[in-house]
Amino acid sequence: MSNQTKPRHAPSKVVASSDADLRLGTLAAVLAPMAQAIGEHCEIVLHDYRRPEHSVVAVAGNVTHRKVGSAMSEIGLSVMAEGDRATNRLNYLAATPSGRIVKSSTIVLRDSGGKMFGALCINMDITELRQAANVLAGMLGGPLATPAPTTFVDDIRIVIDTVLAEQLGGRAAGSLTRDDRIGIFRALDERGVFGIKRGLSEVAERLGISRATGYTYLQQIRSAR
Repeated sequence: MSNQTKPRHAPSKVVASSDADLRLGTLAAVLAPMAQAIGEHCEIVLHDYRRPEHSVVAVAGNVTHRKVGSAMSEIGLSVMAEGDRATNRLNYLAATPSGRIVKSSTIVLRDSGGKMFGALCINMDITELRQAANVLAGMLGGPLATPAPTTFVDDIRIVIDTVLAEQLGGRAAGSLTRDDRIGIFRALDERGVFGIKRGLSEVAERLGISRATGYTYLQQIRSAR
């Protein structure tokens, strides 16, 4: 078995103590052969959303350079935010921080009662294929659209920072009005940021407000919803 497809998982973290744990353990055991069958440019990542700050419980392949204990991406946050209503995201494009182009699919995992508890993510590095496709597209009238960068990191705080920066749009936190801050809180709540432990504290600190004020905003938003 090559280093690229050898699964990296911690058996002690995936114990068959519940239906969800049993399913995670079964999937972790087949990650390596699945990645090998697809090919060397494939990575498969298994997420347990019950531990969102360190959701990665097994990895086979090495496209996004994540490891066991790494954080979920912005896509993972949005899937987790949907809860049991979450649907699969198939064949979307993302860009890694190094500029590699990845075609990804996020498959929602549910227990026997239909409760969403995690996801199986398949990432294919298609950088060279996209380069070839751009050459062909240029001959036919124009380049292909560039996918948005996606945060694949170990620390969930970096993901929170990325989503928050997106909402700020270059504005300084000190220049925001109360309505601006409430709008940002609403957008972040819809994207699952406050489902993360310390998510509220991290956002409040970056916006220069107290945690109590942030909690008041969140209560107001959810009551209105």
